[in-house]
Amino acid sequence: MKGIVFGLLAGAFITLQGVANSRISQDIGTWQAATITQFTGFVVALLILLFVRDGSWHQFKQVKPLYMSGGAFAAIIIFSNVTAIHQIGVTLMISALLIAQLSLTFIVDSTGWFGVVKQKMRLPQFIGIGMMIAGVVILKL
Repeated sequence: MKGIVFGLLAGAFITLQGVANSRISQDIGTWQAATITQFTGFVVALLILLFVRDGSWHQFKQVKPLYMSGGAFAAIIIFSNVTAIHQIGVTLMISALLIAQLSLTFIVDSTGWFGVVKQKMRLPQFIGIGMMIAGVVILKL
């Protein structure tokens, strides 16, 4: 249940962040909005880390460099979200985002990328993605 709550929170905050960044970018530019978002995200995460103090830095060197690329991905995510919101609106952007996330998740799960346990994708999963794509097409019409 906790995972579902956090998933819902993440979805809500992704939407709010995209809308806020879109508004910021209208005033100062998209990459500037991404920079502000990354910086404020860093500050908030650092404050939470200092307050909560969970985990350890001792095994930092054991983290593979590829996995350290999450922040760079976030900059591209922010730029892409803002640009998409300007072009197609929030609803279609989130729809496209979810389709892309699920499609890549299928690939990650079925191939075992990033050390995740391989999962077998079955027909119901592919039907679900197809239904989402059909839903986006209907939304666009």
